[in-house]
Amino acid sequence: MKKSLSLLLFAATLALPAAAQQDPKAGKILDQMSAKYQSLKAFQANFTQTLENPSAKVKQNINGDILVSGQKFRLKISGQEVINDGKTTWTYLKNENEVNISDSDPEAQDMSPSQIYTMYKKGYKYTYVQQVQEAGEAIDVIELSPESRQNDVFKVRLKVRKKDASVKSWQMFKKNGNQYTFAIKKFQPNPTVDASTFAFDKAKYKGVKVVDLR
Repeated sequence: MKKSLSLLLFAATLALPAAAQQDPKAGKILDQMSAKYQSLKAFQANFTQTLENPSAKVKQNINGDILVSGQKFRLKISGQEVINDGKTTWTYLKNENEVNISDSDPEAQDMSPSQIYTMYKKGYKYTYVQQVQEAGEAIDVIELSPESRQNDVFKVRLKVRKKDASVKSWQMFKKNGNQYTFAIKKFQPNPTVDASTFAFDKAKYKGVKVVDLR
């Protein structure tokens, strides 16, 4: 399970919640962004995850792919895969050819990518920072800060494209000095999905070791 930490950190950032309306301008942008993505039956995105720790002189890049439909998702990153059908979560580790099975807890959504576009509704304050130009396009920058001092994340910076309210990237700053940036490289709305998309098919993983944690 240790090797799945980077994947789970990615999923955790997708679920970061945010607060009661502190900044009306930020809230309007977030509402538009949320409405855009929640209107889709499903979406798929390729992304790059960057881990940086300036004081430790660490910088690592990992590419990944995510497919989401409602509360269901399929996440692939660095030889690992997490599949969630809304009730059960399968975490497959390719190098070990092992899958860990656990119950999906809808009340503990800190590992659910399906929450990314409603993340601002609870637990965080949000503030509009500025508009910037990146690669020739206008970007709105919004920062989220946790209401709870127990949170090991002290800031989340979200970048939203002004032209269509789509998410370009988000960055999570942790108290230990680590910074996690997730940049969307390619986005596909409404890909074809069916019942088998969000289920682990043991027959496709020859010799896989199954560890049932339920």
